[in-house]
Parts: sequence; structure tokens; C-alpha cells
Amino acid sequence: MPPDSAAAPAPAHPAADRIELAAVLAALGHPARLEIVRRLAAAEESCCGDVVPDLPRSSVTHHIRTLRESGVILQRPRGRKHLLALRREDLDARFPGLLDLVLACR
Repeated sequence: MPPDSAAAPAPAHPAADRIELAAVLAALGHPARLEIVRRLAAAEESCCGDVVPDLPRSSVTHHIRTLRESGVILQRPRGRKHLLALRREDLDARFPGLLDLVLACR
């Protein structure tokens, strides 16, 4: 049995060349996830609690997982918290101008 202090494995993220347009668009199509991305675009890296709108924990988990698995964000554990960052460079390289266009729309 592993000790209680063992770090949880880092969540899986798609490689930059595996990010798919349909998955990114689907992830950005929900208002809560779009707001998370807007908040992350204004910061380099933020704690989950600082960028997630007031939602039930299960909804937050779902939205963060959807963004991470689609390749929109990076998530890394830091102690008991999770830090989130927008994968701007990867998204800009894969789909030039997409992120700027999505963020400019209100």
C-alpha cells in the first residue's frame, strides 16, 4: 500500500500534434469552459479555484477534464491544489488565430 504522502500521478494531456480541432471547438462551446479559458488567458498559471466559476465540484471536475483532454489547458498538481494554464502556444501553432478569435467574441 503506497504511503499517504505519495503524489498523485499527473493528469494525461494530448501531445500538441494530437490536439484535434473538433475536440477544441466542442470544449470551447460551453459557456463555463469558455469563461475558464478567458480567465486563464489573462494569467500565466492559476489555481483551479481562482478561474472556475461558482459551480458544483462535480461540474468543475467535468469542465476541467474536458478542457484538459481536448488539449486546451494543462493541469498539474501542486500539493493539494491543481494549477491550470492555457496551452496558447500549442493551440496557436496547431490552429493559428483560433484562440484569439474565440477570446475576442463576447
